[in-house]
Parts: sequence; C-alpha cells; structure tokens
Amino acid sequence: MSVMRPSKSLTQVFIYRDPIDFRKAHRGLTAMIELELSHDPFAGHLYAFTNRQRNKIKCLYWEDNGFVLYYKSLSEAKFKWPKKTDELVTVTGEQINWLLDGYDIMQMKPHKKLHYDSVY
Repeated sequence: MSVMRPSKSLTQVFIYRDPIDFRKAHRGLTAMIELELSHDPFAGHLYAFTNRQRNKIKCLYWEDNGFVLYYKSLSEAKFKWPKKTDELVTVTGEQINWLLDGYDIMQMKPHKKLHYDSVY
C-alpha cells in the first residue's frame, strides 16, 4: 500500500541528473532549483534527486503553504537514473511513481520486492 506518494496527476516532474549531497534538506534543494536550474521552486512542480550510490531518492514539492519532502532509501537495489549526458529530464507523476516502484522507466523492469521480519 502506497500512502505517501507524489500525485500521479502531476504533469511536470523534473529529475535532476547529477547526484547530490543527501545532507541537503528543503532549503538546500530549493537553492539548487532556483540557482542552478533557474526554476521557481514555488511553481508546483516536483523535483527528484538521488545520491551517488543511486539507492536513495528525495522528491521536493511546494504544496500551497509549505514544502513536502519525500525520501526513499532502497535496501538492496539502485534507482535507474538518467545518464549524465541528459541535461534535465522531465517525466509525469505516473512515471515518477514507476521509478519509485523500482522500474527502469526506459525498460519497464522492476526491482525485486523484499520482505523482512526485523530491522536487525
């Protein structure tokens, strides 16, 4: 069951291709959106970021009166991320959910589902 997910009705989701320092919170990410991309972080678009290992993802979205920061960390797999040759990739809300589900949105191949009994 997916409780907290980006809306599938989003028409523009921007995937930031370069890995980022995951110590950045919403203020650092909004600065990147404004200064590096020259985008308005308050425009209602979702921005997706990953780390060097490609096993974590952060999504940032302005929702009416504050930022929503979505974070997902994979236990064993990696996210299929755009190549560095792509400048800024734009996908839909449905496609970012496919990416979060583990699909390579270019090949439509999912991650293996994992089930654990304990965190230790």
